[in-house]
Amino acid sequence: MNVVFENLFSWILFILTILTGIAYFYDYKYTRPKRLANVAKAKEETAGKLTSKVEKQMLEPKDIIGQTGSLFFVILFVFVFRSFIIEPFRIPSGSMLPTLQDGDFIAVSKWSYGIRNPLTNSVLINTSTPERGDVIVFKYPEDKNVDFIKRVVGMPGDIVIYQNKNIYLLKAGSPDDAIPEQVSTKLVETIDEEISGLGLADKYEVYEEKLGNTSHRMRVNTSAPMMSQYFYKQHNTPVGMWRVPENCYFVMGDNRDNSKDSRFWGFVPMENIKGKTIGIWLSFDFKHDSSSSMPEWIPSAVRFDRIGGLK
Repeated sequence: MNVVFENLFSWILFILTILTGIAYFYDYKYTRPKRLANVAKAKEETAGKLTSKVEKQMLEPKDIIGQTGSLFFVILFVFVFRSFIIEPFRIPSGSMLPTLQDGDFIAVSKWSYGIRNPLTNSVLINTSTPERGDVIVFKYPEDKNVDFIKRVVGMPGDIVIYQNKNIYLLKAGSPDDAIPEQVSTKLVETIDEEISGLGLADKYEVYEEKLGNTSHRMRVNTSAPMMSQYFYKQHNTPVGMWRVPENCYFVMGDNRDNSKDSRFWGFVPMENIKGKTIGIWLSFDFKHDSSSSMPEWIPSAVRFDRIGGLK
């Protein structure tokens, strides 16, 4: 799969920036001087009584090249801001519940893990690397046209074990006689969540979990099976155990029994990572009453209580 297709929107913005830039500088060099001359002539003919409104209208480009060029700085700002500072994403599923909900719009820092080429995602300037517990956005390794969001659990060189819905870590650089340590969790609450349209409910246990310096909430479905028969099987390791390769990360969703993550497809290479999630800038509720005639894609409410840092 070629790089252009993988970064299609970035390429579109880049090409638009180039085209509008060419139009802007052509207009600035060849057409704008004529408009300025017309304004000067009009001022002379009106003895300096030309109004600012009329002068502004005379300076505005009327041809297609000039009008295209007038978009240059707007598109340049969007391209630079999205490529190097903050990129917005929408959460489309519940795989990161309870931290992130369907309808949350998140802000992703593009500089946290290095300044990257927006067209190839290659690192231009190193800044830092992901830390355990970070929530990252990355290109899904099995289809790089799809963006995923998960939490970093395993660092390069770690051994990660998932057993009885608990995470055990043997961190990189541990002594030869060290044994994997269970990730710290504390039960916070038990909730019942209705299964849409079936009149049934699933029971979830919500835990406070500590990964590195990050404390967050995650949940498990007490009746859901482990699905270990579908786990990614690494060479020379038992099912449910993974050794994280160099320059790769093991990631999981906070909604542990409803997340397609490293347990099922493997590791996230550093080159796939797009940025670090730093907060929620907007959140819509798309739930509608059964009697509502409003289309499902139209939000029913703004969830102001969710705007801010990660919950």
